[in-house]
Amino acid sequence: MEAKITKKLVDQVQAGDKDLLVFDTLLKGFVLKVTPKGAKVYLVIYRMGGRDSPKQKVTIGRHGSPWTPDQARTEAEKLLASVRQGTDPAAEKKARTKRGATVSDLADDYLTQHVDVKNKPSTATGFRRLVEKEIKPALGKLQVDKVTRADIAKLHHDMRDTPRQANQTLAVLSKMFSLAEVWGMRPDETNPCKKIERYRENKRERFLSVPEVERLGKALAELGETMEVHETILSGIRLLLLTGCRVGEVLALRWVDVVDGAILIRDAKAGGRVHPIGALAQAFLAELPRESEWVLPAPRSPRNPLPNTTISHGWEAVRSKAGLEDVRLHDLRHTVGTYAGQAGANAFLVRDKLGHKTLAMTGRYVNRDADPIRELSDKIEGRIMGALKAGAAAAEGETNGAEVVSLPATKKRK
Repeated sequence: MEAKITKKLVDQVQAGDKDLLVFDTLLKGFVLKVTPKGAKVYLVIYRMGGRDSPKQKVTIGRHGSPWTPDQARTEAEKLLASVRQGTDPAAEKKARTKRGATVSDLADDYLTQHVDVKNKPSTATGFRRLVEKEIKPALGKLQVDKVTRADIAKLHHDMRDTPRQANQTLAVLSKMFSLAEVWGMRPDETNPCKKIERYRENKRERFLSVPEVERLGKALAELGETMEVHETILSGIRLLLLTGCRVGEVLALRWVDVVDGAILIRDAKAGGRVHPIGALAQAFLAELPRESEWVLPAPRSPRNPLPNTTISHGWEAVRSKAGLEDVRLHDLRHTVGTYAGQAGANAFLVRDKLGHKTLAMTGRYVNRDADPIRELSDKIEGRIMGALKAGAAAAEGETNGAEVVSLPATKKRK
């Protein structure tokens, strides 16, 4: 299709069953590619000769930081200008590889040809940060084919005070040098990251006890009453705790994805899935206003989903109010998983409840019917909603025990 490539168009264009190419009407050869997985990548497509010459393609980068439509168009203008002057950008890239690419060159190709195309934007942002902050300053000037295991080991050792980040950097480097072999920058089986031992990481497991959930429920009710935190943020936190979904999955939820007894997660970490929910989560969703296509719309721009930064900032206020300063939003998901285990669910049910990749090989021998997961969801949601209700009752000065009923809707702003 042909259209002026603008931010509005990029935001609105939807993925299909195969790659969708949008040819810019302002700059011939500037193209937006939308992959079936939803990745949006800027390209330049050109011919060095006449119509009989084969088309060449150069990837500029994936939409998002740092590539906006205007920045990508400017880069495309430079590449196409070099084509008009007789320089082939694709051939230049191959020649650069042959004459000795640097780690900085490899890192750029890794970001544009692999990360920007195959990883989620949030993941790509993290990888780009490691490349720019850690890898390029330490190794960027070295030739790819001259990098040794000692070079990699030194960088890993220098980052020993931050073991998790050191291990992530090592993982990124390992992938970069694997691609370097594929792209002909290094001989096969010469990845310098092999045999470098990762640091032991202190894994943090945190979940909320029932009294802590009650404190959280009390804080949510009080902040909703005073309107110190927007009701959409409070609803998002409750929904995270009821469903056990990842933050990104809940923020991306549209009303068309809410079906009878389940929500459809279209772009999850382990792939799209149907996520069964119990009666209480269904009732809670039914009480939310439908003023946007998004279940959790942005407070000031309902046409857009609630941003991750917004719910994160709201969570800081909520956890401070509840005295849960060490609890992250992701720990609400840990809480659901823990409660599932305490409810007697086996590993297969917990995996399916949370949408994990684990036990994939043995999963084929387990009944994947949604009924046991929905029954499990009812048990978890009943325990969580009871604690939230108890906290809300405490906030209102009530002394009766918590009854598992629908949570009252948050007071709306005027």
